[in-house]
Amino acid sequence: MTAAPLPPRFRKRGLVEYAALLTVGALVISSLLSTAPQADALGRGLARLVAPSGLLAQMVPPDLSRVDRIAWKLLETLQMAVAGAALGLVFALPFAILATDRLSPHPLVRMAARAIIALFRTIPDLVWAIFFIIMVGLGPAAGVLAIMVDKIGFAGRFFAEAMEEADTGPQDALRAMGASRLGIIFSAVIPACLPSFTATSLFALEKAVRGSAALGLVGAGGIGVDLKVAFDLFNYDEALTIILMLLALVLIVEQGSGWIRSKLI
Repeated sequence: MTAAPLPPRFRKRGLVEYAALLTVGALVISSLLSTAPQADALGRGLARLVAPSGLLAQMVPPDLSRVDRIAWKLLETLQMAVAGAALGLVFALPFAILATDRLSPHPLVRMAARAIIALFRTIPDLVWAIFFIIMVGLGPAAGVLAIMVDKIGFAGRFFAEAMEEADTGPQDALRAMGASRLGIIFSAVIPACLPSFTATSLFALEKAVRGSAALGLVGAGGIGVDLKVAFDLFNYDEALTIILMLLALVLIVEQGSGWIRSKLI
């Protein structure tokens, strides 16, 4: 009797695969040893955190005296996120079309579009916020531009991948009938990718709401400015109020986008 062949997950691996696995394992271990907090330092930090005069004791109970001002700043944060995400999604679609193999007019155009999307996605939004603060000054306008660029990189990649994976049959049929490139895009590609576009757009909005709070730390508007000031002045009870109200806003946006996805997809 011959032995049954091993399942695919137990197949023999070559020397190159073993070397790659060992390299990844060594990288993980060295990273943990070099950057992870030591157990004793982490224990001392936790002890200071929960001490009777520690940070948690100074944060509780939250200070509710400035709830009205915080609410207005949260509204500004939400407006920044919505405006930046909307602009980013609008500009992400043409970039994604140019970055798609079957839809781009030329390989060089495709490579350039992919490079721009990768650039927008690689640079953190805080760096973009600093750049736009230098360009347009302090305030929510810089935050909107930073969110817009970040969402072009985020949504552009997923839009392009969705169009790459779309069924090519309807596209080939329209092309054989003499349809133009724009006709194929708007008649076959976008309708087929609309569910994926919708999900990506809603995730982009959720990400924008969370990210817009951090942009205020560098002066790009929103609730982040008040949060930074509260920590700088050691008003930890007010900082807790801001964090809790920001958490409530994020949860509301996530629940709303989840409900929209369930209705549209």
